[in-house]
Amino acid sequence: MSGPVINANVVDALVLPRLVWLRPNLVGLVFTLSKLLPARFIVTRARETGELRPGGLIAETSSGTFGLSLAMVARLHGHPVQLVSDPSIEPPLQRRLQDLGATVHIVSDPGPSGAFQIARLELLQRILAENPGTFCPRQYTNPQNPASFAPCAEQLAHAAETVDCLVGPVGSGGSLCGTASFLRLLSPELNVVAVDTHHSVIFGLTEGRRTLKGLGNSLVPPNVDHAAVDLVHWVGAAEAYHATRRLHAEHAVFMGPTSGAAFLVADWYARNNPDSLTAVILPDEGYRYQNTVYDDAWLAEKGLRLGAPPAGPVEWDRPHDGDDAWSYFRWGRRDYAQVMGAPPARLELASL
Repeated sequence: MSGPVINANVVDALVLPRLVWLRPNLVGLVFTLSKLLPARFIVTRARETGELRPGGLIAETSSGTFGLSLAMVARLHGHPVQLVSDPSIEPPLQRRLQDLGATVHIVSDPGPSGAFQIARLELLQRILAENPGTFCPRQYTNPQNPASFAPCAEQLAHAAETVDCLVGPVGSGGSLCGTASFLRLLSPELNVVAVDTHHSVIFGLTEGRRTLKGLGNSLVPPNVDHAAVDLVHWVGAAEAYHATRRLHAEHAVFMGPTSGAAFLVADWYARNNPDSLTAVILPDEGYRYQNTVYDDAWLAEKGLRLGAPPAGPVEWDRPHDGDDAWSYFRWGRRDYAQVMGAPPARLELASL
């Protein structure tokens, strides 16, 4: 007796999210690892076009889940990988990358700029120059990153029909801007809410050390479509960690703090818009954070344990470096220069 032929590898099996209803008007796109979608899509296209040759080297900058996703995809297709990271990378993640065969370069000195992201891009540039023919996915500038999220929009549209609001964290700009662009083909009035954090420059704040990892950036990625965004929320680490634990305690959804930040905002939006259907992107699971976000002693030691959830965000009349733990601004589908009065500083290396 013969059955169906199943050829899905682990990436193919995990690449799409599960849709989980958190409220009658709030649905979560619960990913195992959201960066698998762009990693698979970009590498597949590069192999098809010949830009990535059989057995060819892949090099990229990442301190988180895009690097892990890339290492998984590359391992299954027989490609060596070199990743450029910085001291913020968690040791368990670094070990996992190395188990998958990736070489991890740690940039220990941020250089004169003080920004590790810039120093990482500089090292990546040197690796590419020293290894001609190396393929670089360029997650910050490659339009295939946001394009790869079309299946998420299709999946959501089939399950939930009309979505009124999409909430998601922003780092490279791929998941939120990509999913939103496809959903707006069906619902042009879709509200798009970006979730950022303090000391991230994406929406006009001053660059600095970010306590909350996994979202935000120290450069403005070209894949962030500012003109697609209606609201921007900036969420602090303690508030995001509290929401991460609440998401697990109340809904049994075990996710990382980037997902917690997005859930905090989406839950607030859904409660304040009961007649609208809100969807929220929850990017990765919580296993990397069992000894940090899910450890009460660690939270107390770091001064990041909240006794009670925040009542709600403070509305700002402009993006600025304020002291509010959770704030928002009505971006109004304007580009960066329209809001901030000048275009973002774009380093030449950011066009990689």
